Amino acid sequence: MEPGFGWDRQDAYLFDIDGTLLRSRDRVHYESFTQSVKRIMGFEVTLAGIVIHGSTDTALLREACRQAGVPVEVLEPQVETLLQAMCQSVAERRGELNPVRMPAIEETLRHLAGRGALLGVATGNLEAIGWMKIEAAGLREWFRFGGFSDRFPDRAELVGQAAAKARELAGAAATVCVVGDTPRDIEAARANALPVIAVATGHYGFDELLTHGPQVCASSLAGLLARTEAD
Repeated sequence: MEPGFGWDRQDAYLFDIDGTLLRSRDRVHYESFTQSVKRIMGFEVTLAGIVIHGSTDTALLREACRQAGVPVEVLEPQVETLLQAMCQSVAERRGELNPVRMPAIEETLRHLAGRGALLGVATGNLEAIGWMKIEAAGLREWFRFGGFSDRFPDRAELVGQAAAKARELAGAAATVCVVGDTPRDIEAARANALPVIAVATGHYGFDELLTHGPQVCASSLAGLLARTEAD
């Protein structure tokens, strides 16, 4: 932990979803990419070979289509329709969503809220899909706002938008902290001059995340919370 940084003393927090709040034990979101492109445009695409962790839905959609050889001039007029189709696909299969919460997530959210912090999300998910996942995990009550990839294919941009919203709600001088599980979360936080808590509960290990220099690096929020409570 960076000396002098109070991990639980920030005014607002922006939580990533996948790998940070929860892990999906289903393929509903994953399959919405291929199903939507096939239904709307008739092309077969795949996410195989694409780095998914820390990316955004809009960027993944474009990369999957590029990889499949879909011409840009054919894709771009259809992007909004495809994104809407993805949300519809997940909504239609909402009952199949099967998320598992990461260790001590609700306890951590309760701890931060108890200290008066404003809680939001900053995720590469499309907004409708992100909220459906959070609701399926039973965590919706904790979050008041979010930054999503519907309008911001770049993670740094969506984090910046979410941070601006946090300061609208908590005050212009509010300290805003990003919580995520990938190097891209750390990079996006740094691009917006925000501190970041990195947790090794996703695809990347503790040592790899530590090399990117987050203010806090923890194996999990459970361990971080336990150390705080012990102190």
